[in-house]
Amino acid sequence: MTDVLALAQALLACESVTPARGPVFDVLEAALRPLGFDVDRFVVGEAPDGPVENLLAVRGSGGPHIAFAGHLDVVPPGDGWTSGAFEPEVRGDLLYGRGAVDMKGAIAAFVAAASQVDGLGTTSLLITGDEEGPAIYGTRALIDRMATRGIRPDACLVGEPTSTTRLGDMMKIGRRGSVNIWIDIPGRQGHVAYPHLADNPIPRLIAALAEIEGIVLDAGTDWFQPSNIEVTDITVGNPSTNVIPARATARLSIRFNDLHRGEELGRRITAIVQRHAPDAIVTPKVSGEAFLTEPGALSATLATSIEACTGLVPELSTSGGTSDARFLAAVCPVVEFGLLNATMHKLDEAVSVADLHTLTSIYADFLQRSFAR
Repeated sequence: MTDVLALAQALLACESVTPARGPVFDVLEAALRPLGFDVDRFVVGEAPDGPVENLLAVRGSGGPHIAFAGHLDVVPPGDGWTSGAFEPEVRGDLLYGRGAVDMKGAIAAFVAAASQVDGLGTTSLLITGDEEGPAIYGTRALIDRMATRGIRPDACLVGEPTSTTRLGDMMKIGRRGSVNIWIDIPGRQGHVAYPHLADNPIPRLIAALAEIEGIVLDAGTDWFQPSNIEVTDITVGNPSTNVIPARATARLSIRFNDLHRGEELGRRITAIVQRHAPDAIVTPKVSGEAFLTEPGALSATLATSIEACTGLVPELSTSGGTSDARFLAAVCPVVEFGLLNATMHKLDEAVSVADLHTLTSIYADFLQRSFAR
């Protein structure tokens, strides 16, 4: 059986700042092949968003087919770690290293769980090196690869760190969507003493943003909090006190629930801006659509496993930012469950060694129950 702590340490020792390639995938492949997995590694994409390495590992045949999805890339570690960010170290009850909870620890736990369960169906791992980055050539490329090979899971578990206070207190059954919108309003530069010879874009930008700020998208739903629009940047870049600027720009971020679609929101904002500034350039970019996996057999099975191993009944939540589950939801029902998220992306990111073993037990129990259905 796979030693979850040893595998987690081996993965953490690989410097895999997004987009990840090479050694960290070597470690994972070496752990999977002895367990009977067929491992397909491939690199896709070009700069600036690539190249990205992905791994598709499959064991078994027939149904049910349970997939586990995750990422081996990590955010940059930053300065000030007590020990090296890529020099995993156990101090006390904790294992330290960049990616300990987000999410190499969960990947190690699932591999360890798979080593304990030889089910009657199919088990697969969908592992990308580009979740923390643009996510252009990562999970979406894995989905394309599966389609080409005729692989379609019946359910997918994403190992993102969803627990908040104790391991097992929360799982995710959905996520809000995200769209960022860039607004560029041109004007005509001139001297402030001769405004009739210039065209100041700032009042038009202010008017558009004021109308946008007054929008109430919705009051929330049974499973989602209200959608929100936030102004995240306003830039004029004018160092002179006596010059009317030539342009003014702003950026918005909208997090929305399943009452909306990203493209529709982009069109709505574009119409408002161009009503105030007809020559404005508005560029929406949808990062992901909202999705919801209605409570059912998948979430109930996972909740039963969590309760059996921890005594906790997990809260079903749609809180937090986006994850690659937004892509996988188009393929099959998907839920997210993993380690405590308290130290993700922080200095001295760390996971409880006990939680690694407990998460392994939860994943193993979940696989057993899934195959027994």
